[in-house]
Amino acid sequence: MAGEALYYGTGRRKNAVARVRLVPGTGKVTINGRDALAYFGRQALVNYALTPFKVTDTTDHFDVIATLNGGGISGQAGALRHGISRALLAAGDYRGELKKAGYLTRDSRMVERKKYGLKKARKRPQFSKR
Repeated sequence: MAGEALYYGTGRRKNAVARVRLVPGTGKVTINGRDALAYFGRQALVNYALTPFKVTDTTDHFDVIATLNGGGISGQAGALRHGISRALLAAGDYRGELKKAGYLTRDSRMVERKKYGLKKARKRPQFSKR
């Protein structure tokens, strides 16, 4: 392991944070010490998180070691995608493709806060005329 190239990236989405390490390898993905499919429980989320590799044609060039915390599985998959994209910036000259695909932008959409007098952020109590 001595002298091997390591690339780091931090991704965020909603309340999820992904700390990502890219190591040159065969495309193995480990999240919190578990296999990606075992962690997410569905292939669609794994595919979504790994799209930066497809865009940059580096599908089996790197092993991903990630630490995810906060949020739910969808937000965590988004955070992982963002983290992988940022780590790929350090790994090579992929900025153009990643930026064009929109993977370098932090998705700023967050849950709107609940307001007093309402049941949720915008849902009002039922109106009664009489």
